[in-house]
Amino acid sequence: MADRQGPDRDLTTRARIRDAAIDVFGDQGFGAGVRAVAAAAGVSPGLVNHHFGSKDGLREECDAHVLEIIRVAKSESLTRPSAAGLLQQLADVEEYAPLIAYVVRSYQAGGELARSMFDHIVATTEQYLADGVTAGTLRPSRNPAARARYLTMQSLGSTLLFLQMRGEQGGPVDWGRAIRELTDEIMLPALELYTKGLFTDSTFLDAVVDQHAETLSDTAP
Repeated sequence: MADRQGPDRDLTTRARIRDAAIDVFGDQGFGAGVRAVAAAAGVSPGLVNHHFGSKDGLREECDAHVLEIIRVAKSESLTRPSAAGLLQQLADVEEYAPLIAYVVRSYQAGGELARSMFDHIVATTEQYLADGVTAGTLRPSRNPAARARYLTMQSLGSTLLFLQMRGEQGGPVDWGRAIRELTDEIMLPALELYTKGLFTDSTFLDAVVDQHAETLSDTAP
């Protein structure tokens, strides 16, 4: 699992404010103000504005940091897969809760920043999938960008639906517990599907590939 603080483990004031903001926005949503972030970081609101200029500036830096942690963690797990590494990640899954909470709150808030976050997650997903293809642990795709977009929609959609069914979307959430329960529920069927596949032959795929032959590349088997 990637260190949440990344290279600045001995946190600077700026990094401490950023991490506090990720926690606050994840817990309270983006209606939380600079004062709440400042209180969580143990600094003055003026210092938050000094470092980030505005709440939007702070959120942009939080977005970038969350996406980088996700990219590094996913790339490491896909390029150097091991049973021990997977089991360790599963054991520590609650540690990802603040990051997942932050991403979920982004989509609950909506607006341009949420759309931008989605586009960046798709790009990040495409990057770590490419790392896996290069490492030989993932099969190549006829359309890497489309595959990344699909997997992002599946992941985010299942998380949001899970929270909605629990009656917790938009309200107080025990994020560690929610992420643990979601992981326990989907991990086995997801890995089985991604590893073994679903259909016994390529009838449906061949039909769609033939229909879109001019727009699909032939780089994948």
